[in-house]
Amino acid sequence: MKFLCIGCDEVMGFVERQLPGDGTLAAVFSCGTCGREMAMLTNPMETQLVSSMGVKIGGREVRAQPLEATRSGLEGGRGEAFREAEPPARRRPPPVEWSPEAVERLGRVPGFVRGMVKRIYTDYAREREIRTLTPEVMDTARSELGLEGM
Repeated sequence: MKFLCIGCDEVMGFVERQLPGDGTLAAVFSCGTCGREMAMLTNPMETQLVSSMGVKIGGREVRAQPLEATRSGLEGGRGEAFREAEPPARRRPPPVEWSPEAVERLGRVPGFVRGMVKRIYTDYAREREIRTLTPEVMDTARSELGLEGM
């Protein structure tokens, strides 16, 4: 944010910053051409917001450093953040057998959605540890899952 002098149309320069102690912040800016001054006063909430974002009122005190934004974003990071963790041991789901009647019924499902329907019924059976998928299990799954049209 920059302030412009209305009379000169010049960027005003930072003069001083004051912290009165009541949570407010005052910053004074001056025009280098005509000498006009202006002050900005923030309320306590604005002061806290500006401070929490790391904004420095009045410009930088030191020159910008290479990769400064990147390095400051990594400060306080965990050392193990970039190490790959061991993958969790996966429990192999029990196999689901399809009865001949269930396979026949699945064959009547249109081909373009058959794979999705098979997956829905297989997942349903696995979640309930049902080993054999039968037309009765398919009926129960349809009603429980709200798939009456399948």
